[in-house]
Amino acid sequence: MRARLGAALAMAALLGLGTAGCAFITPQATTKEVETANGVNGKVGTVDIRNATLISDDGKDASLLVTFSNSAKESRALTLQYEVAGAKTELTVPVAGNGNTSFGADGETQVVLRGIDAAAGSLFPVYFQYGDAEGKQLLLPILTTDFAEYTGLAPTPLPTVTPTPTPVPSTTLPTADPAVTPTPEATPAP
Repeated sequence: MRARLGAALAMAALLGLGTAGCAFITPQATTKEVETANGVNGKVGTVDIRNATLISDDGKDASLLVTFSNSAKESRALTLQYEVAGAKTELTVPVAGNGNTSFGADGETQVVLRGIDAAAGSLFPVYFQYGDAEGKQLLLPILTTDFAEYTGLAPTPLPTVTPTPTPVPSTTLPTADPAVTPTPEATPAP
């Protein structure tokens, strides 16, 4: 009797372990960070980078659409570094302390990455860093204003300068006219 009870308990334990064992080897979906927006997220020191996206209609210049959340009291000067034609280019943006700082949306300051040469739909690497904090490279998606929520957020084009000719004042020197011959004046007699 004891053998049967022991065998039944052992079988129940194995059956319970077998059916619950899947949870031991299956990755849990709740442990993975899922980005539910079009942009990407990251963290540099005390600054959270939220929903970072590049908006570009021409593939050459892109406006950064992002929110930085700084949990420190001190403001940060966050440096963005990216490559243009093989050369590193840097921009520095201010991030207020104890709060959020957003760029690129309607009514906000526009941060423009010039000369990126990247097509819409691609990912563009941007390195974020401030002070001595360890930096983070993020691959930012490049989207266009074809999406209604991004209408009007593309970079403002740089003004083109059209040279206009300026007349240069010229000085004309009198020249002798060969058709005109001087007439001698009569001199009064002394």
